[in-house]
Amino acid sequence: MTIHEKVLLMSKTSRPFENSGVLNPAAMREGDNVHLLYRAVGKGNRSTIGYALLNGPYTVLKRHTEPLLLPESPHEAQGMEDPRLVKIDDLYFLTYCAYDGINAMGALATSTDLVHFKRHGLMVPQFSYEELKALIPADTHLNEKYKRYNSHHDSWTVSGEKRLVWDKNVVFFPRRINGKLWFLHRIKPDIQIASVHEVDELNPGFWKTYLGNLEQHIALSPRYEHEISYLGAGCPPIETPQGWILIYHSVHDTMEGYVYSACAALMSLSNPQHELARLPYPLFVPEESWEHTGEVNNVVFPTGAAVFDDTLYIYYGAADEQIGCFSLSLSGLLGELSVHLNPAA
Repeated sequence: MTIHEKVLLMSKTSRPFENSGVLNPAAMREGDNVHLLYRAVGKGNRSTIGYALLNGPYTVLKRHTEPLLLPESPHEAQGMEDPRLVKIDDLYFLTYCAYDGINAMGALATSTDLVHFKRHGLMVPQFSYEELKALIPADTHLNEKYKRYNSHHDSWTVSGEKRLVWDKNVVFFPRRINGKLWFLHRIKPDIQIASVHEVDELNPGFWKTYLGNLEQHIALSPRYEHEISYLGAGCPPIETPQGWILIYHSVHDTMEGYVYSACAALMSLSNPQHELARLPYPLFVPEESWEHTGEVNNVVFPTGAAVFDDTLYIYYGAADEQIGCFSLSLSGLLGELSVHLNPAA
């Protein structure tokens, strides 16, 4: 694979809504432009969604001086974080993490113009760990880290509010597959996958059945040393004739703390739960000073991508404080993935 470059694209400003950091952007190409909807962090670690428009992969044409979206509902009172963006059937799907100060949960808003948004609220299951545990059959073979990351041994409630199993990193595939909407989400440590005909099917009954068969809905599990702690969905999958390229993040607990890397896998076009190939090493890791040091050190967190000709541009949060862009040959990446096919594929 040929690495073209890694650039620092955007930094925080003195504006109150983004004076603590800008990071983890949604990105989507339309024509010669790229929409960038990013997490903007202001005073009190409160996040909103900012907006910038790029010409080509790098040049900032305009950048809003106020948030595009502000928290409105109780479940997002402390912030709207880590957006992802796709367009399906002429409708933009914006997923983000809604944070109420206790629980971090995947939420959805839709738009026809990226100006006016309809909020659909939380779209992930809302259960405590004990409730989740009761739904999963005793003979299910799940990674023991499900309990470590989700059980909240210290307290089941905070200030009278119930702690829920955090379910975030909701990422839609950019088109319907076999007539259904498919999306990735993450209950640590794995990446799970779900599909529905319409989003209003995502009710408590759906999730009770789904969680009762959770083992059957895992798309990717940690396999290699750099992803041994847990994984999370990253950019919306990129469609190629060979399959869906999935750019995701991995986490490795080291002596210096957690290290977040960007990784790549290839999933089947017709059955996107089926893993065709995966790189056994990170696609890129924290290397630059602005990736090593920030609000959270040693983080590259991919959340958006755009393709121009044969170059894949991956937009990511750097050290939870700035926005970077990593580019590489798309055909080169596919060629490298083809060397590391899943033996079961």
